[in-house]
This record gives sequence, structure tokens and C-alpha cells, in this order.
Amino acid sequence: MLRLSRDRLGFFREMVRRNGDISSLRIGSQRVVMLTHPDHIRDVLVTHGRQFTKGRALERAKQFVGEGILTSEGEFHLRQRRLLQPAFHRARLEGYARQMSEWAGRLRDSWQDGANVDVNAEMMRLTLNIVAATLFSADVDRETEEIADALTAAFDAFDFGYGLLTPITDRLPTPKRQRFLKGRARLDATIYRMIRERRASGEDRGDLLSMLLLATDDEGDGTGMTDTQLRDEALTLFVAGHETTANLLTWTWLLLARNPRVEATLHAEVDAVLADGRLPTMHDLPALPYTRNVLAEAMRFYPPAYIVGRRSIDTYSVGGYTFAPRTVFLLPQYLVHRDPRWWPDAEAFTPERWAVPDESRPKFAYFPFGAGTRVCIGDQFAWMEGTLALATLTRRWRVRVPGPDPIPDPIITLRPKDGMAGRLERR
Repeated sequence: MLRLSRDRLGFFREMVRRNGDISSLRIGSQRVVMLTHPDHIRDVLVTHGRQFTKGRALERAKQFVGEGILTSEGEFHLRQRRLLQPAFHRARLEGYARQMSEWAGRLRDSWQDGANVDVNAEMMRLTLNIVAATLFSADVDRETEEIADALTAAFDAFDFGYGLLTPITDRLPTPKRQRFLKGRARLDATIYRMIRERRASGEDRGDLLSMLLLATDDEGDGTGMTDTQLRDEALTLFVAGHETTANLLTWTWLLLARNPRVEATLHAEVDAVLADGRLPTMHDLPALPYTRNVLAEAMRFYPPAYIVGRRSIDTYSVGGYTFAPRTVFLLPQYLVHRDPRWWPDAEAFTPERWAVPDESRPKFAYFPFGAGTRVCIGDQFAWMEGTLALATLTRRWRVRVPGPDPIPDPIITLRPKDGMAGRLERR
């Protein structure tokens, strides 16, 4: 009998190997169904999206991020999305791009030839500073290690969450639970400090926090956000806005180290665009298509959001099977993105596959940012951040990753277990 083990990715692969595109099992009283065909994924996320709520893992994540855009449902979710959307309009992205490149430039200049580093920690530090600067006009560089530790403690508490004992263990004063509460309190202190300082100054800095403080829901009830709602949205974006991109960049360094041909092609493009040694801008993005394709292929191999969960509201039928209300449906990017039916030579790291759209490939064979009404609100922010950061750093540096590949650790996002040891080499 299959058992849900700590090796979740192996468990998921075995489910699909045994059962095909629709895999079903019961864990205690909970029915769990995994769907791996792009047509079924489209139907859950888009065609019949209103028949589902968020899955079990994100229901539990409310303990951490509250009723933010990631976890909220229904009309409240739509209201919050309306209030947040202007912060990600193209007109705002140019200002964000400058700060992204500047922080990447600071990290580039701080590295030392031959130094041994934890690549994941370095990328976490970079993206944490970027999200604090672009969305909250804050400098948290001196706090990054402490904040990163708090995030790790909070994330580690969110085991996949399908076990029967989860509601009970969430109330027990276990060491893991205590670390979670301490980590959440540390992050709350940072977010509430930002809110308090901004309310006191009354200053409109044109960033996300200023927009949220001033925003009213003109299409709805005409009100703004309470401090608690501000905290939930700010913490959600603070976490999601750096965690996923940091992991993407980390896995990208690994894949470049293992694929010297791809690395050389990337260097040639970056060197041509940034020949004068300047930092890249938003206007350079069209001239960096291969850099973006490297990131797209890295997200195929190691999608930071490695699985999407949904819970059915009513009875739901798929592929000739009918499932009861409140069934949990899992849609695993990690498996679908590597399926040889949709990806020729699926285990080869080939950014060139993104140069020309493959019209024969189903659209939902690739969905790193989700889809439908709950598609990631910051997807363009993430693409821009990843491209500018990678171009800035690879203009001067290579990273070598000795030893075996790090093991992916699927908790909330797909981190490398125990970090990623790398050696810096100046180009």
C-alpha cells in the first residue's frame, strides 16, 4: 500500500506510475486525487474554477499569513486583488526594475573569488532585500539573516498537512510549533513596524504599502484596509515575493553549473547587452530572451510552487470518475513539467525549447504561476526580477556546485534541502 512519506515527490511519482493521470487514495477520512493531464488541470483551475476552494495546505497557511490574497476566498479575495492590482501595473514595474538591479549589483560587488557560500542563502538575502525595497521602501539588509531564520522556522512547521493528527498537533506545544510561533512573531514585528512608521509619517512613497494605506474599494464597499488586513497582505507578498524567486535562482545556478553549453550561451547574451559594465534596466529585457528562457526551463525542472491544491465544493466528475464534496485535488507542476508526453527529451535542460512556441503542447503542461482567477498576481514582477538579477550576477560570476545535486525539499515551496553549497568563480 502507498504511504504518504517524507519523500513526497517520490510518493507523487509512484502514484502516477501506478494509476495514470487520475490517482486517488484515502488518507484517514480525506479523499485525495492527483490529476496530471493538462486538460484536467485546465478544468479545475479555469473551466470549473468556481467549483473549488483552496486546498488543505493553504487552509493551514492562514495560521501564518492570515487572510491574504494567497489564502482568502470568494468576494473578499476579489476585493483584495482589486486593491493590490495597481501595484503590479507596467507603469510601476520600471521603478521596481531599477531597485532589483541595484540590489543585485550590491550582491555582485560583495562576492569574493573562490569563496564558498550557501547559494540559497545568498539568493534569499537578495530577493528579501528586493521585495522590501520595491514593495515597502524598506531596507532590511541588517535583518535578513534573522528574517530568513524566522521564515525557515515558519515554513518547516507546515508539513504537507494531510495527516489525521494535524489539527491536534497544531494545538500542542511541540518544539516545531514553538519555533513556528516565534518565527511568526518575528515577521509580524517587521511588518507591523513598517505599517506603524508609514501611518505616522503619512508619506506616500508610491510603493505597495502606500497604495494599500490609501486604497479604497470603489467597486465594492468603499472602505480601506484595517491594520490586520494590511499585515496579512504585506506578509503574504513579503514571503511569496522573495521565497519563490530565490528558489528559482538557486536551482538555476545548479542547472547552469551542470550544463556548460547553456552557461556559455547565457554569458554571450549577457556580455553583449551589458558590454559597458552597466546594470541592466527594464528596457534591456527584450534583448535578454535567452536569459528569460533559462529561467523558464529552470522552472520546468524545479518549479518553486511545485504543486497546486484545490478542494471541491460539491460533487465533481473527471475522466469518468465522480468524487464527493470536499475532495482534495492535487495538480503537481513538478510532475507535469517533466512528462515526456509533452516535453521531448524531458530530462535535458534545454532553454532553446522556449525560443519558438510549441503549438502541439497543451497549454496546461506548464503552469508555474497557477492559472485562472487565482493566477499569481506578481508573475510579471517575478519574471523581471529573475531576469535582471541573473543577468547582473552572471555578467561577472560563475557558481560551481561540487558534489551531488541538492535534494529538493517540498514544503510550501521547493527549496533545496539543507541549502546549496557553492563556490564563486569570477569570470
